[in-house]
Amino acid sequence: MADATGQDLRPPAFTEPTVDLASIQGPVREDLDRVAAELRRIVLSDFHMIEEVNDHLLFMQGKLFRPTLLLLSSRVDATPGALAVTLAAVVELVHLATLVHDDAVDHSVLRRGLPTVNALWTHQVAIIMGDYLYSRGVTELAERGQLEALAVLARAANEMSVGEMRQLTSYDALDFTEEDYYRLIAAKTASLMSASCEMGALAGNPRHREALASYGHNLGMAFQIADDLLDYTGTEATTGKPTGHDLRERKVTLPLVGALAAASEAEEQEIRSFFTRVDPSDAEIARIIEIVAQRGGLDYARRQAETYAQRAVDALAGLGDGGPVEALREAVAYAVRRQR
Repeated sequence: MADATGQDLRPPAFTEPTVDLASIQGPVREDLDRVAAELRRIVLSDFHMIEEVNDHLLFMQGKLFRPTLLLLSSRVDATPGALAVTLAAVVELVHLATLVHDDAVDHSVLRRGLPTVNALWTHQVAIIMGDYLYSRGVTELAERGQLEALAVLARAANEMSVGEMRQLTSYDALDFTEEDYYRLIAAKTASLMSASCEMGALAGNPRHREALASYGHNLGMAFQIADDLLDYTGTEATTGKPTGHDLRERKVTLPLVGALAAASEAEEQEIRSFFTRVDPSDAEIARIIEIVAQRGGLDYARRQAETYAQRAVDALAGLGDGGPVEALREAVAYAVRRQR
Protein backbone atom coordinates (compact mmCIF):
# COMPACT_ATOMS: atom_id res chain seq x y z
CA MET A 1 0.00 0.00 0.00
CA ALA A 2 0.98 3.66 -0.39
CA ASP A 3 0.30 6.77 1.65
CA ALA A 4 -1.77 9.79 0.60
CA THR A 5 1.09 11.09 -1.55
CA GLY A 6 1.55 7.79 -3.37
CA GLN A 7 4.88 7.07 -1.67
CA ASP A 8 5.86 3.48 -1.02
CA LEU A 9 5.55 2.54 2.64
CA ARG A 10 7.84 -0.46 2.87
CA PRO A 11 9.11 -1.44 6.33
CA PRO A 12 12.30 0.48 7.18
CA ALA A 13 15.31 -0.59 9.16
CA PHE A 14 14.28 1.55 12.13
CA THR A 15 15.37 -0.42 15.16
CA GLU A 16 15.96 2.16 17.90
CA PRO A 17 15.34 0.75 21.40
CA THR A 18 12.68 2.03 23.74
CA VAL A 19 13.64 5.25 25.53
CA ASP A 20 11.84 7.19 28.21
CA LEU A 21 10.71 10.78 27.88
CA ALA A 22 12.75 11.92 30.88
CA SER A 23 16.03 11.12 29.10
CA ILE A 24 14.88 13.00 25.99
CA GLN A 25 13.94 16.02 28.08
CA GLY A 26 17.22 15.97 30.01
CA PRO A 27 19.04 18.55 27.83
CA VAL A 28 16.13 21.02 28.15
CA ARG A 29 14.85 20.21 31.66
CA GLU A 30 15.59 23.66 33.08
CA ASP A 31 13.90 25.32 30.10
CA LEU A 32 10.84 23.10 30.55
CA ASP A 33 10.56 24.34 34.13
CA ARG A 34 10.59 27.87 32.74
CA VAL A 35 7.89 26.89 30.23
CA ALA A 36 5.57 25.98 33.11
CA ALA A 37 6.06 29.43 34.65
CA GLU A 38 5.66 31.09 31.25
CA LEU A 39 2.38 29.26 30.69
CA ARG A 40 0.95 30.66 33.89
CA ARG A 41 2.15 34.18 33.05
CA ILE A 42 0.59 34.14 29.58
CA VAL A 43 -2.85 32.89 30.68
CA LEU A 44 -3.05 35.06 33.80
CA SER A 45 -6.43 36.75 34.07
CA ASP A 46 -8.22 38.92 36.60
CA PHE A 47 -11.50 37.18 35.81
CA HIS A 48 -12.28 34.56 38.47
CA MET A 49 -13.89 31.94 36.20
CA ILE A 50 -10.99 31.98 33.74
CA GLU A 51 -8.46 31.69 36.56
CA GLU A 52 -10.39 28.77 38.07
CA VAL A 53 -10.41 26.85 34.79
CA ASN A 54 -6.77 27.76 34.14
CA ASP A 55 -5.77 26.30 37.50
CA HIS A 56 -7.50 23.05 36.60
CA LEU A 57 -5.92 22.86 33.15
CA LEU A 58 -2.42 23.61 34.38
CA PHE A 59 -2.84 21.02 37.14
CA MET A 60 -3.69 18.33 34.55
CA GLN A 61 -0.81 19.43 32.32
CA GLY A 62 0.60 16.67 30.15
CA LYS A 63 4.10 15.53 29.29
CA LEU A 64 5.11 18.71 27.41
CA PHE A 65 6.20 16.66 24.42
CA ARG A 66 5.63 19.43 21.87
CA PRO A 67 7.48 22.07 23.94
CA THR A 68 10.29 19.54 24.29
CA LEU A 69 10.51 19.20 20.51
CA LEU A 70 10.54 22.98 20.10
CA LEU A 71 13.25 23.51 22.70
CA LEU A 72 15.45 20.76 21.28
CA SER A 73 14.97 22.13 17.76
CA SER A 74 16.00 25.59 18.95
CA ARG A 75 19.33 24.15 20.13
CA VAL A 76 20.28 22.49 16.85
CA ASP A 77 23.40 24.31 15.69
CA ALA A 78 22.43 27.32 17.83
CA THR A 79 22.72 28.86 21.29
CA PRO A 80 19.40 28.66 23.16
CA GLY A 81 17.65 31.89 24.14
CA ALA A 82 14.64 33.05 26.15
CA LEU A 83 12.47 33.31 23.03
CA ALA A 84 12.36 29.54 22.67
CA VAL A 85 10.81 29.20 26.14
CA THR A 86 8.01 31.59 25.20
CA LEU A 87 7.38 29.85 21.89
CA ALA A 88 7.30 26.49 23.66
CA ALA A 89 4.68 27.82 26.09
CA VAL A 90 2.58 29.13 23.22
CA VAL A 91 2.70 25.77 21.43
CA GLU A 92 1.54 24.04 24.60
CA LEU A 93 -1.31 26.54 24.98
CA VAL A 94 -2.52 25.77 21.46
CA HIS A 95 -2.24 22.04 22.17
CA LEU A 96 -4.26 22.50 25.38
CA ALA A 97 -6.86 24.49 23.47
CA THR A 98 -7.33 21.65 20.97
CA LEU A 99 -7.72 19.11 23.79
CA VAL A 100 -10.35 21.24 25.53
CA HIS A 101 -12.27 21.62 22.26
CA ASP A 102 -11.88 17.90 21.42
CA ASP A 103 -13.28 16.89 24.80
CA ALA A 104 -16.27 19.19 24.29
CA VAL A 105 -16.94 17.86 20.77
CA ASP A 106 -16.60 14.23 21.92
CA HIS A 107 -18.50 14.80 25.20
CA SER A 108 -15.54 13.24 27.04
CA VAL A 109 -15.71 13.28 30.82
CA LEU A 110 -12.11 12.32 31.61
CA ARG A 111 -8.72 13.47 30.33
CA ARG A 112 -5.55 11.99 31.84
CA GLY A 113 -7.66 10.53 34.63
CA LEU A 114 -9.13 13.89 35.63
CA PRO A 115 -12.51 15.50 34.83
CA THR A 116 -12.59 17.50 31.61
CA VAL A 117 -13.55 21.17 31.50
CA ASN A 118 -16.90 20.37 29.92
CA ALA A 119 -17.60 17.77 32.64
CA LEU A 120 -16.68 20.10 35.53
CA TRP A 121 -18.30 23.19 34.07
CA THR A 122 -20.24 23.26 30.78
CA HIS A 123 -19.65 22.74 27.08
CA GLN A 124 -19.99 26.49 26.60
CA VAL A 125 -17.23 27.14 29.14
CA ALA A 126 -15.02 24.55 27.41
CA ILE A 127 -15.42 26.17 23.98
CA ILE A 128 -14.78 29.66 25.36
CA MET A 129 -11.71 28.48 27.31
CA GLY A 130 -10.26 26.78 24.24
CA ASP A 131 -10.69 30.05 22.36
CA TYR A 132 -9.12 31.94 25.25
CA LEU A 133 -6.02 29.74 25.37
CA TYR A 134 -5.50 30.03 21.63
CA SER A 135 -6.04 33.81 21.60
CA ARG A 136 -3.60 34.30 24.47
CA GLY A 137 -0.93 32.40 22.54
CA VAL A 138 -1.56 34.40 19.37
CA THR A 139 -1.52 37.67 21.34
CA GLU A 140 1.82 36.77 22.91
CA LEU A 141 3.43 36.16 19.52
CA ALA A 142 1.95 39.35 18.05
CA GLU A 143 3.13 41.49 20.97
CA ARG A 144 6.65 40.11 20.56
CA GLY A 145 6.62 40.77 16.82
CA GLN A 146 7.14 37.11 16.03
CA LEU A 147 5.24 37.21 12.75
CA GLU A 148 6.97 34.23 11.12
CA ALA A 149 6.29 32.05 14.14
CA LEU A 150 2.71 33.35 14.19
CA ALA A 151 2.27 32.40 10.53
CA VAL A 152 3.58 28.88 11.17
CA LEU A 153 1.29 28.41 14.17
CA ALA A 154 -1.76 29.86 12.42
CA ARG A 155 -1.26 27.48 9.50
CA ALA A 156 -1.14 24.51 11.87
CA ALA A 157 -4.24 25.72 13.73
CA ASN A 158 -6.11 26.02 10.47
CA GLU A 159 -5.08 22.51 9.42
CA MET A 160 -6.22 21.12 12.78
CA SER A 161 -9.62 22.81 12.45
CA VAL A 162 -10.14 21.46 8.94
CA GLY A 163 -9.09 18.00 10.15
CA GLU A 164 -11.67 18.13 12.94
CA MET A 165 -14.38 19.11 10.47
CA ARG A 166 -13.39 16.31 8.09
CA GLN A 167 -13.73 13.80 10.93
CA LEU A 168 -17.01 15.26 12.12
CA THR A 169 -18.60 15.09 8.67
CA SER A 170 -17.41 11.57 7.83
CA TYR A 171 -20.85 9.99 8.04
CA ASP A 172 -20.07 6.44 6.91
CA ALA A 173 -17.10 5.43 9.03
CA LEU A 174 -16.28 2.34 6.97
CA ASP A 175 -15.98 4.38 3.80
CA PHE A 176 -12.97 6.01 5.48
CA THR A 177 -9.98 5.15 3.27
CA GLU A 178 -6.31 4.89 4.07
CA GLU A 179 -5.75 8.13 2.19
CA ASP A 180 -8.46 9.77 4.33
CA TYR A 181 -6.73 8.49 7.46
CA TYR A 182 -3.33 9.91 6.52
CA ARG A 183 -4.88 13.24 5.60
CA LEU A 184 -6.67 13.35 8.96
CA ILE A 185 -3.69 12.60 11.16
CA ALA A 186 -1.48 14.94 9.13
CA ALA A 187 -3.91 17.70 10.06
CA LYS A 188 -4.83 16.76 13.62
CA THR A 189 -1.46 15.61 14.98
CA ALA A 190 1.45 16.07 12.58
CA SER A 191 0.69 19.72 11.79
CA LEU A 192 1.34 20.96 15.34
CA MET A 193 4.42 18.78 15.83
CA SER A 194 5.82 20.08 12.56
CA ALA A 195 5.02 23.65 13.61
CA SER A 196 6.71 23.09 16.98
CA CYS A 197 9.96 21.99 15.35
CA GLU A 198 9.85 24.74 12.72
CA MET A 199 9.22 27.41 15.39
CA GLY A 200 12.15 25.97 17.32
CA ALA A 201 14.35 26.53 14.29
CA LEU A 202 13.08 30.12 14.04
CA ALA A 203 14.17 30.67 17.65
CA GLY A 204 17.53 29.00 17.00
CA ASN A 205 19.01 28.51 13.54
CA PRO A 206 16.42 29.35 10.83
CA ARG A 207 18.53 27.58 8.19
CA HIS A 208 17.21 24.31 9.60
CA ARG A 209 13.51 25.15 9.58
CA GLU A 210 12.66 23.05 6.51
CA ALA A 211 14.50 19.95 7.75
CA LEU A 212 13.05 20.27 11.24
CA ALA A 213 9.54 20.89 9.91
CA SER A 214 9.84 17.69 7.85
CA TYR A 215 11.14 15.84 10.90
CA GLY A 216 8.19 17.06 12.97
CA HIS A 217 5.65 16.09 10.31
CA ASN A 218 6.93 12.53 10.00
CA LEU A 219 7.33 12.19 13.75
CA GLY A 220 3.73 13.32 14.20
CA MET A 221 2.49 10.77 11.67
CA ALA A 222 4.38 7.97 13.42
CA PHE A 223 3.22 9.21 16.82
CA GLN A 224 -0.48 9.11 15.88
CA ILE A 225 -0.32 5.73 14.17
CA ALA A 226 1.40 4.32 17.27
CA ASP A 227 -1.26 5.93 19.45
CA ASP A 228 -4.03 4.36 17.38
CA LEU A 229 -2.28 1.00 17.64
CA LEU A 230 -2.27 1.27 21.43
CA ASP A 231 -6.05 1.47 21.38
CA TYR A 232 -5.95 -2.13 20.10
CA THR A 233 -2.94 -3.42 22.02
CA GLY A 234 -2.64 -1.27 25.16
CA THR A 235 -4.46 -2.40 28.28
CA GLU A 236 -6.58 -0.77 30.95
CA ALA A 237 -4.86 -1.07 34.33
CA THR A 238 -8.02 -2.34 35.96
CA THR A 239 -9.07 -4.96 33.39
CA GLY A 240 -5.90 -5.93 31.56
CA LYS A 241 -7.89 -5.71 28.30
CA PRO A 242 -7.34 -3.47 25.25
CA THR A 243 -8.96 -0.09 25.73
CA GLY A 244 -11.00 -0.05 22.52
CA HIS A 245 -11.97 3.61 23.01
CA ASP A 246 -11.79 4.38 19.29
CA LEU A 247 -14.00 1.42 18.49
CA ARG A 248 -16.53 2.47 21.12
CA GLU A 249 -16.72 5.84 19.38
CA ARG A 250 -16.89 4.15 15.95
CA LYS A 251 -13.62 5.72 14.84
CA VAL A 252 -11.81 3.98 12.01
CA THR A 253 -8.04 4.07 12.36
CA LEU A 254 -5.19 2.42 10.44
CA PRO A 255 -5.25 -1.02 12.13
CA LEU A 256 -8.88 -1.47 11.06
CA VAL A 257 -8.26 -0.02 7.59
CA GLY A 258 -5.39 -2.46 7.08
CA ALA A 259 -7.47 -5.41 8.30
CA LEU A 260 -10.46 -4.58 6.12
CA ALA A 261 -8.29 -4.95 3.02
CA ALA A 262 -7.76 -8.62 3.89
CA ALA A 263 -11.00 -9.46 5.70
CA SER A 264 -13.39 -12.11 4.42
CA GLU A 265 -16.88 -11.13 3.33
CA ALA A 266 -18.30 -12.56 6.56
CA GLU A 267 -15.78 -10.66 8.68
CA GLU A 268 -16.47 -7.42 6.83
CA GLN A 269 -20.17 -7.89 7.45
CA GLU A 270 -19.45 -8.55 11.13
CA ILE A 271 -17.48 -5.29 11.31
CA ARG A 272 -20.23 -3.36 9.52
CA SER A 273 -22.80 -4.76 11.91
CA PHE A 274 -20.62 -3.70 14.86
CA PHE A 275 -20.56 -0.12 13.58
CA THR A 276 -24.36 0.04 13.82
CA ARG A 277 -24.25 -0.67 17.58
CA VAL A 278 -25.14 2.30 19.81
CA ASP A 279 -23.41 0.85 22.87
CA PRO A 280 -21.20 -2.11 21.91
CA SER A 281 -20.29 -4.63 24.59
CA ASP A 282 -16.78 -5.51 25.71
CA ALA A 283 -17.18 -8.89 24.01
CA GLU A 284 -18.14 -7.26 20.70
CA ILE A 285 -15.14 -4.93 20.90
CA ALA A 286 -12.87 -7.86 21.73
CA ARG A 287 -14.16 -9.69 18.65
CA ILE A 288 -13.34 -6.77 16.33
CA ILE A 289 -9.86 -6.52 17.86
CA GLU A 290 -9.44 -10.26 17.22
CA ILE A 291 -10.38 -9.87 13.55
CA VAL A 292 -8.02 -6.91 13.15
CA ALA A 293 -5.14 -8.90 14.66
CA GLN A 294 -5.86 -12.02 12.62
CA ARG A 295 -6.11 -10.11 9.36
CA GLY A 296 -2.78 -8.34 9.82
CA GLY A 297 -4.11 -4.88 10.69
CA LEU A 298 -1.85 -4.48 13.70
CA ASP A 299 1.27 -5.56 11.84
CA TYR A 300 0.42 -3.29 8.92
CA ALA A 301 -0.02 -0.26 11.19
CA ARG A 302 3.26 -1.03 12.95
CA ARG A 303 5.10 -1.09 9.63
CA GLN A 304 3.60 2.24 8.60
CA ALA A 305 4.50 3.83 11.95
CA GLU A 306 8.08 2.64 11.57
CA THR A 307 8.24 3.91 8.00
CA TYR A 308 7.28 7.41 9.09
CA ALA A 309 9.67 7.06 12.03
CA GLN A 310 12.51 6.31 9.64
CA ARG A 311 11.61 9.32 7.53
CA ALA A 312 11.78 11.49 10.65
CA VAL A 313 15.25 10.13 11.44
CA ASP A 314 16.33 10.69 7.84
CA ALA A 315 15.22 14.34 8.02
CA LEU A 316 17.85 14.88 10.74
CA ALA A 317 20.66 13.47 8.60
CA GLY A 318 22.24 16.81 7.69
CA LEU A 319 22.02 18.35 11.16
CA GLY A 320 25.06 16.76 12.80
CA ASP A 321 25.29 14.56 15.85
CA GLY A 322 25.10 17.00 18.77
CA GLY A 323 23.11 16.43 21.95
CA PRO A 324 19.89 18.09 20.73
CA VAL A 325 19.89 16.10 17.47
CA GLU A 326 20.51 12.86 19.35
CA ALA A 327 17.60 13.68 21.68
CA LEU A 328 15.38 14.33 18.65
CA ARG A 329 16.35 10.90 17.30
CA GLU A 330 15.46 9.38 20.65
CA ALA A 331 12.11 11.18 20.51
CA VAL A 332 11.29 9.14 17.40
CA ALA A 333 11.91 5.89 19.26
CA TYR A 334 9.81 7.17 22.15
CA ALA A 335 6.94 8.07 19.79
CA VAL A 336 6.64 4.61 18.26
CA ARG A 337 7.53 2.46 21.29
CA ARG A 338 5.75 4.24 24.16
CA GLN A 339 2.99 2.63 26.23
CA ARG A 340 0.88 5.85 26.47
